[in-house]
Amino acid sequence: MPSSTPPARFGPRVRAEAAHIWRSLATFGPSRGRRWPLALQAGLAMAVPIVVLAASGQAHLALLSATGAFAVIYGGWLRPRERARVAPLLALALWLCAAAGTLAAGAGTPAVLVGVLVTTVVSAALAGAVSLGPPGPVFFVLVFGLSAQVTAVHGGVRVVDPGVYLAIVAASGAFACLVVLVPLLLARYRRERPRTLRALFPRRWSAVARTLTLRAAIVGVVGVAAAVVVDPARSYWIVCAGLAIVGLPVGRRDATTRGVHRTVGTVGGGALYLALAFLPLPIWALGVLLGVLQFAIELVVVRHYALALVFITPLVLLLIGAATGSAETLPLALERVVDTVVGAAVGTVAAFAVRLRED
Repeated sequence: MPSSTPPARFGPRVRAEAAHIWRSLATFGPSRGRRWPLALQAGLAMAVPIVVLAASGQAHLALLSATGAFAVIYGGWLRPRERARVAPLLALALWLCAAAGTLAAGAGTPAVLVGVLVTTVVSAALAGAVSLGPPGPVFFVLVFGLSAQVTAVHGGVRVVDPGVYLAIVAASGAFACLVVLVPLLLARYRRERPRTLRALFPRRWSAVARTLTLRAAIVGVVGVAAAVVVDPARSYWIVCAGLAIVGLPVGRRDATTRGVHRTVGTVGGGALYLALAFLPLPIWALGVLLGVLQFAIELVVVRHYALALVFITPLVLLLIGAATGSAETLPLALERVVDTVVGAAVGTVAAFAVRLRED
Protein backbone atom coordinates (compact mmCIF):
# COMPACT_ATOMS: atom_id res chain seq x y z
CA MET A 1 0.00 0.00 0.00
CA PRO A 2 1.54 3.35 -0.96
CA SER A 3 2.50 5.69 1.80
CA SER A 4 0.15 8.57 2.51
CA THR A 5 3.06 10.81 3.47
CA PRO A 6 3.49 13.52 0.84
CA PRO A 7 6.90 13.68 -0.84
CA ALA A 8 9.39 16.14 0.58
CA ARG A 9 9.24 19.53 -1.05
CA PHE A 10 12.64 21.06 -1.54
CA GLY A 11 11.47 24.40 -2.86
CA PRO A 12 10.54 25.95 0.51
CA ARG A 13 13.68 24.56 2.11
CA VAL A 14 15.90 26.01 -0.61
CA ARG A 15 14.18 29.37 -0.27
CA ALA A 16 14.63 29.25 3.50
CA GLU A 17 18.35 28.49 3.18
CA ALA A 18 18.77 31.24 0.59
CA ALA A 19 17.03 33.68 2.94
CA HIS A 20 19.36 32.59 5.75
CA ILE A 21 22.43 33.25 3.59
CA TRP A 22 21.07 36.61 2.47
CA ARG A 23 20.45 37.67 6.07
CA SER A 24 24.01 36.68 6.97
CA LEU A 25 25.31 38.86 4.15
CA ALA A 26 23.07 41.80 4.98
CA THR A 27 23.68 41.88 8.74
CA PHE A 28 26.55 41.71 11.20
CA GLY A 29 26.84 38.85 13.66
CA PRO A 30 26.83 39.44 17.42
CA SER A 31 29.73 41.21 19.05
CA ARG A 32 32.25 38.92 20.76
CA GLY A 33 33.98 41.39 23.00
CA ARG A 34 36.62 43.98 22.26
CA ARG A 35 38.44 43.30 19.01
CA TRP A 36 40.41 46.50 18.60
CA PRO A 37 43.42 45.49 20.80
CA LEU A 38 43.99 42.36 18.70
CA ALA A 39 43.30 44.31 15.50
CA LEU A 40 45.79 47.01 16.51
CA GLN A 41 48.47 44.43 17.29
CA ALA A 42 47.90 42.69 13.96
CA GLY A 43 48.02 45.97 12.06
CA LEU A 44 51.24 47.07 13.74
CA ALA A 45 52.88 43.67 13.25
CA MET A 46 52.08 43.94 9.56
CA ALA A 47 52.99 47.61 8.96
CA VAL A 48 55.99 48.39 11.18
CA PRO A 49 58.53 45.93 9.70
CA ILE A 50 57.61 47.01 6.16
CA VAL A 51 57.89 50.71 6.98
CA VAL A 52 61.19 50.25 8.85
CA LEU A 53 62.81 48.25 6.05
CA ALA A 54 61.58 50.71 3.44
CA ALA A 55 62.85 53.69 5.44
CA SER A 56 66.25 52.04 5.87
CA GLY A 57 66.75 51.75 2.12
CA GLN A 58 65.67 48.10 1.83
CA ALA A 59 62.40 48.75 0.00
CA HIS A 60 62.95 45.73 -2.28
CA LEU A 61 62.89 43.47 0.80
CA ALA A 62 60.28 45.26 2.90
CA LEU A 63 57.16 43.41 1.76
CA LEU A 64 58.78 40.05 2.47
CA SER A 65 58.32 40.76 6.18
CA ALA A 66 54.52 40.65 6.02
CA THR A 67 54.08 36.93 6.66
CA GLY A 68 55.48 37.08 10.18
CA ALA A 69 52.50 39.20 11.21
CA PHE A 70 50.14 36.25 10.82
CA ALA A 71 51.38 34.88 14.15
CA VAL A 72 49.47 37.65 15.92
CA ILE A 73 46.03 36.70 14.67
CA TYR A 74 45.91 33.37 16.51
CA GLY A 75 44.76 33.02 20.10
CA GLY A 76 42.69 36.18 20.21
CA TRP A 77 40.54 34.57 22.90
CA LEU A 78 43.54 34.08 25.23
CA ARG A 79 44.66 36.31 28.06
CA PRO A 80 47.83 38.42 27.43
CA ARG A 81 50.24 36.16 29.33
CA GLU A 82 48.79 33.11 27.60
CA ARG A 83 49.15 34.70 24.18
CA ALA A 84 52.74 35.57 25.04
CA ARG A 85 53.42 31.84 25.48
CA VAL A 86 51.61 30.78 22.33
CA ALA A 87 52.80 33.43 19.85
CA PRO A 88 56.41 32.16 19.59
CA LEU A 89 55.17 28.64 18.83
CA LEU A 90 52.90 29.93 16.08
CA ALA A 91 55.65 32.14 14.68
CA LEU A 92 57.93 29.09 14.56
CA ALA A 93 55.25 26.99 12.86
CA LEU A 94 54.69 29.68 10.23
CA TRP A 95 58.45 29.99 9.67
CA LEU A 96 58.68 26.23 9.14
CA CYS A 97 55.91 26.49 6.54
CA ALA A 98 57.82 29.32 4.85
CA ALA A 99 61.00 27.23 4.87
CA ALA A 100 59.15 24.26 3.40
CA GLY A 101 57.74 26.53 0.69
CA THR A 102 61.17 27.82 -0.32
CA LEU A 103 62.57 24.28 -0.44
CA ALA A 104 59.66 23.12 -2.57
CA ALA A 105 60.09 26.09 -4.92
CA GLY A 106 63.70 25.12 -5.48
CA ALA A 107 62.70 21.54 -6.29
CA GLY A 108 60.13 22.49 -8.92
CA THR A 109 56.39 22.57 -9.48
CA PRO A 110 55.63 18.92 -8.60
CA ALA A 111 57.28 19.41 -5.20
CA VAL A 112 55.19 22.54 -4.60
CA LEU A 113 51.97 20.68 -5.42
CA VAL A 114 52.89 17.81 -3.10
CA GLY A 115 53.90 20.34 -0.46
CA VAL A 116 50.54 22.13 -0.64
CA LEU A 117 48.74 18.81 -0.16
CA VAL A 118 50.97 17.67 2.72
CA THR A 119 50.84 21.06 4.46
CA THR A 120 47.04 21.08 4.15
CA VAL A 121 46.54 17.67 5.72
CA VAL A 122 49.22 17.99 8.41
CA SER A 123 48.23 21.49 9.52
CA ALA A 124 44.55 20.54 9.64
CA ALA A 125 45.33 17.40 11.64
CA LEU A 126 47.49 19.29 14.14
CA ALA A 127 45.02 22.18 14.42
CA GLY A 128 42.22 19.73 15.11
CA ALA A 129 44.25 17.61 17.51
CA VAL A 130 45.13 20.57 19.75
CA SER A 131 41.88 22.54 19.23
CA LEU A 132 43.83 25.48 17.81
CA GLY A 133 40.75 27.54 17.08
CA PRO A 134 40.28 30.28 14.48
CA PRO A 135 41.56 31.01 11.93
CA GLY A 136 42.53 27.33 11.82
CA PRO A 137 45.09 25.82 9.44
CA VAL A 138 44.47 28.11 6.46
CA PHE A 139 47.35 30.54 7.14
CA PHE A 140 49.90 27.75 7.33
CA VAL A 141 48.98 26.70 3.80
CA LEU A 142 48.87 30.35 2.70
CA VAL A 143 52.38 31.02 4.03
CA PHE A 144 53.69 27.85 2.36
CA GLY A 145 52.17 28.85 -0.97
CA LEU A 146 53.20 32.49 -0.77
CA SER A 147 56.76 31.52 0.14
CA ALA A 148 56.98 29.09 -2.75
CA GLN A 149 55.65 31.68 -5.19
CA VAL A 150 57.83 34.52 -3.94
CA THR A 151 61.06 32.50 -4.02
CA ALA A 152 60.33 30.59 -7.22
CA VAL A 153 62.14 31.25 -10.49
CA HIS A 154 60.30 33.85 -12.58
CA GLY A 155 61.41 34.35 -16.17
CA GLY A 156 64.53 32.32 -15.57
CA VAL A 157 65.53 34.42 -12.55
CA ARG A 158 65.00 33.81 -8.84
CA VAL A 159 63.82 37.26 -7.77
CA VAL A 160 64.12 36.67 -4.01
CA ASP A 161 66.99 34.83 -2.32
CA PRO A 162 65.52 32.07 -0.08
CA GLY A 163 68.03 32.66 2.72
CA VAL A 164 67.31 36.38 2.87
CA TYR A 165 63.60 35.71 2.70
CA LEU A 166 63.64 33.25 5.60
CA ALA A 167 65.75 35.60 7.70
CA ILE A 168 63.23 38.38 7.18
CA VAL A 169 60.30 36.10 7.98
CA ALA A 170 62.04 35.03 11.19
CA ALA A 171 62.73 38.64 12.18
CA SER A 172 59.16 39.73 11.45
CA GLY A 173 57.83 36.76 13.43
CA ALA A 174 60.02 37.79 16.37
CA PHE A 175 58.68 41.34 16.10
CA ALA A 176 55.12 39.99 16.09
CA CYS A 177 55.90 38.20 19.35
CA LEU A 178 57.17 41.46 20.84
CA VAL A 179 53.93 43.16 19.82
CA VAL A 180 52.00 40.46 21.67
CA LEU A 181 54.12 41.16 24.76
CA VAL A 182 53.24 44.87 24.91
CA PRO A 183 50.13 44.44 27.12
CA LEU A 184 52.35 42.86 29.77
CA LEU A 185 53.81 46.29 30.43
CA LEU A 186 50.67 46.77 32.53
CA ALA A 187 50.95 45.25 36.00
CA ARG A 188 47.39 43.95 36.03
CA TYR A 189 48.16 41.62 33.14
CA ARG A 190 51.49 40.48 34.59
CA ARG A 191 49.72 39.45 37.82
CA GLU A 192 47.38 37.08 36.01
CA ARG A 193 48.17 33.38 36.35
CA PRO A 194 48.25 31.82 32.87
CA ARG A 195 46.87 28.39 32.17
CA THR A 196 49.28 25.74 30.93
CA LEU A 197 49.60 25.00 27.23
CA ARG A 198 48.08 21.56 27.83
CA ALA A 199 45.04 23.18 29.42
CA LEU A 200 44.72 25.72 26.61
CA PHE A 201 45.21 23.23 23.81
CA PRO A 202 44.29 19.75 25.04
CA ARG A 203 45.81 17.14 22.75
CA ARG A 204 43.14 14.64 21.77
CA TRP A 205 42.49 12.83 18.52
CA SER A 206 38.75 13.39 18.72
CA ALA A 207 35.98 12.87 16.20
CA VAL A 208 36.13 16.59 15.42
CA ALA A 209 39.87 16.36 14.67
CA ARG A 210 39.26 13.36 12.41
CA THR A 211 36.50 15.21 10.60
CA LEU A 212 38.66 18.29 10.03
CA THR A 213 41.53 16.16 8.73
CA LEU A 214 39.39 14.14 6.34
CA ARG A 215 37.66 17.25 4.99
CA ALA A 216 41.05 18.94 4.54
CA ALA A 217 42.37 15.89 2.70
CA ILE A 218 39.46 16.09 0.26
CA VAL A 219 40.05 19.81 -0.27
CA GLY A 220 43.78 19.24 -0.74
CA VAL A 221 43.47 16.42 -3.24
CA VAL A 222 40.71 17.99 -5.32
CA GLY A 223 42.19 21.49 -5.10
CA VAL A 224 45.64 20.38 -6.22
CA ALA A 225 44.13 18.29 -9.01
CA ALA A 226 42.15 21.31 -10.20
CA ALA A 227 45.30 23.45 -10.12
CA VAL A 228 47.17 20.92 -12.26
CA VAL A 229 44.55 21.46 -14.95
CA VAL A 230 44.30 25.25 -14.59
CA ASP A 231 47.63 26.57 -13.29
CA PRO A 232 49.86 24.75 -10.75
CA ALA A 233 51.12 28.05 -9.32
CA ARG A 234 47.58 28.79 -8.08
CA SER A 235 47.13 25.55 -6.12
CA TYR A 236 47.58 27.10 -2.69
CA TRP A 237 44.91 29.75 -3.30
CA ILE A 238 42.33 27.17 -4.40
CA VAL A 239 43.14 24.99 -1.41
CA CYS A 240 43.09 27.93 1.01
CA ALA A 241 39.66 28.96 -0.25
CA GLY A 242 38.37 25.46 0.47
CA LEU A 243 40.22 25.12 3.74
CA ALA A 244 38.74 28.40 4.96
CA ILE A 245 35.33 26.71 4.66
CA VAL A 246 36.14 23.46 6.46
CA GLY A 247 39.25 24.30 8.51
CA LEU A 248 37.04 24.96 11.53
CA PRO A 249 34.43 22.62 13.02
CA VAL A 250 31.33 23.81 11.15
CA GLY A 251 28.19 21.98 10.08
CA ARG A 252 26.90 21.74 6.54
CA ARG A 253 24.70 24.82 6.75
CA ASP A 254 27.49 27.00 8.13
CA ALA A 255 29.92 25.62 5.56
CA THR A 256 27.56 26.59 2.73
CA THR A 257 27.16 30.07 4.21
CA ARG A 258 30.93 30.49 4.58
CA GLY A 259 31.38 29.37 0.96
CA VAL A 260 29.02 32.06 -0.29
CA HIS A 261 30.67 34.66 1.96
CA ARG A 262 34.09 33.60 0.69
CA THR A 263 33.04 34.03 -2.92
CA VAL A 264 31.16 37.31 -2.47
CA GLY A 265 33.95 38.78 -0.33
CA THR A 266 36.65 37.80 -2.81
CA VAL A 267 34.77 39.42 -5.69
CA GLY A 268 34.48 42.62 -3.67
CA GLY A 269 38.09 42.32 -2.54
CA GLY A 270 39.24 41.84 -6.12
CA ALA A 271 37.52 45.09 -7.09
CA LEU A 272 39.16 46.88 -4.15
CA TYR A 273 42.54 45.46 -5.17
CA LEU A 274 42.13 46.85 -8.69
CA ALA A 275 41.41 50.27 -7.22
CA LEU A 276 44.43 50.15 -4.90
CA ALA A 277 46.93 48.51 -7.24
CA PHE A 278 47.03 51.51 -9.57
CA LEU A 279 47.82 54.00 -6.79
CA PRO A 280 51.46 55.16 -7.08
CA LEU A 281 52.32 54.35 -3.48
CA PRO A 282 55.89 54.15 -2.17
CA ILE A 283 56.69 50.96 -0.30
CA TRP A 284 56.43 52.56 3.14
CA ALA A 285 52.94 53.87 2.30
CA LEU A 286 51.98 50.45 0.97
CA GLY A 287 53.10 49.01 4.32
CA VAL A 288 50.80 51.43 6.14
CA LEU A 289 47.96 50.46 3.80
CA LEU A 290 48.54 46.76 4.48
CA GLY A 291 48.53 47.46 8.21
CA VAL A 292 45.20 49.27 7.88
CA LEU A 293 43.77 46.35 5.93
CA GLN A 294 44.98 43.88 8.56
CA PHE A 295 43.45 46.05 11.29
CA ALA A 296 40.12 46.10 9.46
CA ILE A 297 40.21 42.34 8.92
CA GLU A 298 40.58 41.56 12.60
CA LEU A 299 37.85 44.03 13.54
CA VAL A 300 35.17 42.46 11.36
CA VAL A 301 36.15 38.84 10.70
CA VAL A 302 34.16 37.36 13.59
CA ARG A 303 31.05 39.37 12.72
CA HIS A 304 30.97 39.43 8.92
CA TYR A 305 33.13 36.96 7.03
CA ALA A 306 32.41 38.34 3.55
CA LEU A 307 33.40 41.86 4.59
CA ALA A 308 36.63 40.51 6.07
CA LEU A 309 37.39 38.90 2.69
CA VAL A 310 36.95 42.28 1.03
CA PHE A 311 40.04 43.34 3.01
CA ILE A 312 41.92 40.01 3.00
CA THR A 313 41.89 39.64 -0.79
CA PRO A 314 43.64 42.93 -1.70
CA LEU A 315 46.10 42.45 1.16
CA VAL A 316 47.32 39.11 -0.20
CA LEU A 317 47.17 40.20 -3.85
CA LEU A 318 49.18 43.35 -3.13
CA LEU A 319 51.80 41.22 -1.39
CA ILE A 320 51.99 38.80 -4.32
CA GLY A 321 52.13 41.50 -6.98
CA ALA A 322 54.69 43.68 -5.24
CA ALA A 323 56.94 40.85 -4.04
CA THR A 324 57.06 39.11 -7.44
CA GLY A 325 57.13 42.29 -9.52
CA SER A 326 53.90 41.35 -11.30
CA ALA A 327 52.06 44.24 -12.94
CA GLU A 328 49.20 42.12 -14.33
CA THR A 329 46.61 43.44 -11.92
CA LEU A 330 43.41 42.57 -13.76
CA PRO A 331 44.41 38.99 -14.71
CA LEU A 332 45.65 38.39 -11.18
CA ALA A 333 42.37 39.57 -9.65
CA LEU A 334 40.26 37.53 -12.08
CA GLU A 335 42.34 34.41 -11.49
CA ARG A 336 41.92 34.69 -7.73
CA VAL A 337 38.15 35.15 -8.03
CA VAL A 338 37.93 32.01 -10.17
CA ASP A 339 40.21 30.11 -7.78
CA THR A 340 38.06 31.17 -4.84
CA VAL A 341 34.85 30.03 -6.50
CA VAL A 342 36.42 26.65 -7.23
CA GLY A 343 37.95 26.30 -3.76
CA ALA A 344 34.77 27.38 -1.97
CA ALA A 345 32.78 24.85 -3.99
CA VAL A 346 35.28 22.11 -3.12
CA GLY A 347 35.16 23.06 0.56
CA THR A 348 31.37 23.00 0.61
CA VAL A 349 31.29 19.60 -1.08
CA ALA A 350 33.82 18.29 1.46
CA ALA A 351 31.60 19.54 4.30
CA PHE A 352 28.61 17.70 2.86
CA ALA A 353 30.65 14.57 2.15
CA VAL A 354 31.99 14.28 5.71
CA ARG A 355 29.44 14.99 8.40
CA LEU A 356 30.69 16.82 11.47
CA ARG A 357 30.64 14.44 14.43
CA GLU A 358 31.49 15.11 18.03
CA ASP A 359 32.52 12.64 20.74
